[in-house]
Amino acid sequence: MRRVVITGAGTVNALGADVPETLDAMREGRCAIGPLDIPDVDRLTIRIGAQVHDFDEGAHFNRQQIALFDRYTQFAILAAREAIGQAGLTFTGETAARAGVVLGTSGGGLNTQDQNYRVVYEEGKNRVHPFVVPKLMNNAAAAHVSMEWNLKGPSFTVATACASSNHAIGQAFQFVRSGMADVMVTGGAEAMLCFGGVKAWEGLRVMSRDTCRPFCATRSGMVQGEGAGIFVLEEYEHARARGADILAEIAGVAMTSDASDIVMPSRQGAERAMTGALRDAGLNASDIGYINAHGTGTAANDKTECAAVAHVFDRHADRLAISSTKSMHGHCIGATGAIELLACIMALRDGVIAPTANWQEMDPECALDVVPNIARETRVTACLSNAFAFGGMNAVLALRAT
Repeated sequence: MRRVVITGAGTVNALGADVPETLDAMREGRCAIGPLDIPDVDRLTIRIGAQVHDFDEGAHFNRQQIALFDRYTQFAILAAREAIGQAGLTFTGETAARAGVVLGTSGGGLNTQDQNYRVVYEEGKNRVHPFVVPKLMNNAAAAHVSMEWNLKGPSFTVATACASSNHAIGQAFQFVRSGMADVMVTGGAEAMLCFGGVKAWEGLRVMSRDTCRPFCATRSGMVQGEGAGIFVLEEYEHARARGADILAEIAGVAMTSDASDIVMPSRQGAERAMTGALRDAGLNASDIGYINAHGTGTAANDKTECAAVAHVFDRHADRLAISSTKSMHGHCIGATGAIELLACIMALRDGVIAPTANWQEMDPECALDVVPNIARETRVTACLSNAFAFGGMNAVLALRAT
C-alpha cells in the first residue's frame, strides 16, 4: 500500500489565526477560554468558551462570499488557504482530477440556522434569504473548498459528532493509500458558539462554568471552542518527486463503534480503536511516545480514556506522555481532532509536547503522565490522536516522523 504524508497544515482557532500562532500558544500552555461575546449571552447558564474573537469576515471575503459562507465555512476556507499554500500545489488537469476534499463537521451552518430562526420566530418575518439552505448545509464547506481550488476527486462531509475530523482524515488517508487519489484536502470546521448551540449543550449538563481541566480531580466539564484545522495529504512518492516539505506521515487509522450508549463512552471501544490504529500502522505499543487524548474534562470521558490507555499500553503506559489540548482551545466538536493534529505534528517535528493546561490535582483514576501545565521537550517518533464521540463513534490516527 502507498504511504501517505502531510505536506500542508492550516488553522483558525481561539489560540491563533494560523498554525505558527497556534503552536506558539500550545508551547506556552496558553488557555484561550474566556467570556463569550454572542447575542443573548445573559440568557445562558454557560457563558464561557474558546471563541475566535475580533474575527473580521470582511477582511477575508467579499460581500457575495459572505452571503454564501457561514462562519464555519469561512474558518474552513481560511485554514485551507494556509494548508494548500504551504503545500505549494496547483490543481489543474490530472492533478485536479486526482485530488479531493473530505471535511468533518457536527453543527455545519449552525450560526445561519440560529440567525434565521430569530428572523422567523422572534422578528416575525415570513421570508428568509434564498441562500439559507446552501449556507447552512453540512457539506457547504467541503463544496466551497473543492470549488475554490478545483478539486475534482472524491469530495464529501463526515458528521460523527466529536470524531468528525478524525473520521474525515481517516477517509482521506484511505483514498490516497488505496490509489483512488494522489492528494486530499481534509480536516474539519465548526462554529457552534451561538445562542442556540450553547443552549442545546447546556441541556446535557456536561459543561463547565469556569474552565476545562482534563484529567484533573477538580474537573468540572467540557468547554466549547470553534475553528478549523485543514491538512493536505499526499502520496509519499508524489510529494518527494516535487520536493515537498513533509510534516509527518499518517501511518495508520482505525475506526470502531461502541454500539452501547448514545452518550456514555466505552472503554472497550476506545481500546479497539487504539489497538487497531497501531496494527494498521505496523507499530508496537512501545513505539508510541505521545497520545493526544480526547480528554474532554468530563468525569466519564477522562477516566474511561485513561483506563483504555492503561490497558492497551500496559507497562508502557507509565512511560507515555498524554495530554489534552482542549484545555487550551476548547472542545471544537467536529473540528477538534483536526486542530489537535497540529499538536501531534509539533511533537513529531519539533520534539515539543503540548501540555494539559489548567491542571490542579491528580485524580487516582487518571494516574497517567498528563503533561500538566508546562510543555515538554522530548524526542517523539510516533504518536496517536484519539477521538471518541457521542454515539460511541471512535477514530484514532497513528502518525510517525519522517
